[in-house]
Amino acid sequence: MALNLKFLRVQSGLTLEQLASDSGLTRSYLSKVERGISKPSIESALKIASALGVTVENLFGRSTVADAVSIVRAPAPSEEEARTYMSLVAGVSQGRLMRAFVLRPGERAGGHSKIMSHHDGEEILYVLTGRIELQIGNRKEMLNVGDCVQFNSTIAHKLRSVDGEDASVLVVIVAK
Repeated sequence: MALNLKFLRVQSGLTLEQLASDSGLTRSYLSKVERGISKPSIESALKIASALGVTVENLFGRSTVADAVSIVRAPAPSEEEARTYMSLVAGVSQGRLMRAFVLRPGERAGGHSKIMSHHDGEEILYVLTGRIELQIGNRKEMLNVGDCVQFNSTIAHKLRSVDGEDASVLVVIVAK
């Protein structure tokens, strides 16, 4: 467990002090557990796992690599799917922080294109096909195939296809 605790703590971006505060255990004790000098009780293991936001199985290294990997296989393409404005392509598993969508801004029906979107987190846009106009606040940017933009998604933003041509954009959203 010593190596897994340190790995999980560092992966969570926590210092020993923060983990101690979050778990109600002492920094000294957690350091000993990380180095393999002390073994946690069930109660301590539950506190540590809860503070890290992982299961006790993860803490003891009992999870498999397969648990950390999520693969979404592409369904057989349909005409309807190709015409929809938005398709969720990744992040469907519970507990994932990122969601990936394919947006087709040229396909949005009826006056919705005037609506500015905003939400917590960060967003990455990668143009797959066509040309799009991205408006972030009052700023407008023309984007071509291969262009990529990353921004704070609390800023109001919207996409539109340029010149009515078909366009598609990979959008990855990370909730904070």
